Amino acid sequence: MTWTPLPVTEWMLIILCCLSSFYITVAALMRHGSRPWRGMAQDGQHPKPVSISVLKPLCGLEPRLYANLETFCRQTHPQFQLLFGVSSASDPAVGVVNRLREAYPELDITLVVNDSVHGVNLKVSNLINLAQHARHEVIVIADSDIAVPPDYLHTVSAPLASGQVGVVTCLYRARRVGDVWARLGALFIDEWFVPSVHVARAVGTSRFGFGATLALRRETLDAIGGFHELKDCVADDFWLAEYVRELGLRTHVSELTVTTDVTERDLPSLWLRETRWLRTIRSINPLGFAFLFITFTTPWLIASWLLGIGFDWSGGAIANSTADMIVDLSTSFGLSARLLLHWRNTRDWRSFWRDLPLIPLRDLLLSAEWIAAAFGSHVMWRGARIRIMPRVVAPEANLTDVSDDR
Repeated sequence: MTWTPLPVTEWMLIILCCLSSFYITVAALMRHGSRPWRGMAQDGQHPKPVSISVLKPLCGLEPRLYANLETFCRQTHPQFQLLFGVSSASDPAVGVVNRLREAYPELDITLVVNDSVHGVNLKVSNLINLAQHARHEVIVIADSDIAVPPDYLHTVSAPLASGQVGVVTCLYRARRVGDVWARLGALFIDEWFVPSVHVARAVGTSRFGFGATLALRRETLDAIGGFHELKDCVADDFWLAEYVRELGLRTHVSELTVTTDVTERDLPSLWLRETRWLRTIRSINPLGFAFLFITFTTPWLIASWLLGIGFDWSGGAIANSTADMIVDLSTSFGLSARLLLHWRNTRDWRSFWRDLPLIPLRDLLLSAEWIAAAFGSHVMWRGARIRIMPRVVAPEANLTDVSDDR
């Protein structure tokens, strides 16, 4: 057996394959959830319940809007206010809120109809209008398609008792409302986005802020300039948390995971939504976006497998033998970890086998979306075309109200 050095390009490809397998292995083994909050108030006592105003900007009639909003009406927290906002009295969401008010007359539920526009981001404009009616010391913002457990308000408000925590946010799991495209969208969230967040947290990243939940004290919101500071931001949820971090306060990612609906019914709507997410990531963290390709596991598993076949056919050189062993181990660990990650995110064996054939399609579609997101400068947001920039968005014609910021 002779020593024949491999070309640099082949070693680079091997290293990238190994990095992808390492990533998916870490993602599959990560504990999906953070540690329960064990903090105490500054006086050493366990935090007492605080009064909470929940702000819910709405726009249109989503498939499970009533059911999702109702979960906020079933909270065990002793004192909270529910504020629902629309920009027009003709919005179909008004009827849903009125049904909730009839079903829960004992709750403090307010419907705010206000067509005032503040800035380019009309979801934030809705929040500005809602905030004028918020009476309590803690503000909780959550997207309209989020469903939560009964202890949600207790859980997300408790960490704010610490003087170091400025904002609390929640990760989310997908609930598909539809067939194959909704299933692919759910895989995007459960088997790419959420694991990526866990890996980022494991390496020390704390720059998070998710529209599924943002909880902070009113005094903190006032200290950053209120919602007005976000009126021209696309990723308003991220920048809200970022502005709080700039005050020297930290973000707590709650141990509680909420549920979000995935309702896409065709490829174009799924493509537009996910490229919007990716371009938003690019605007927030260009370097992180550039290296996302490592997380697209199926293309790298295919590349690793093909490399292994090539080394098997190339003869008995020592370098080839070593490289062949490396890529074989990389392929084995990567494939096993990808299956483990899929198993951990499915609810039963039926859904495991049903969605298993979609994994290669999901990863290849994500790769194509990443390439498209790298070159575009606009996002589509509920029919509105918006030019995306690092902290602000530039207005284009015919912007419509937006309640889904994910």
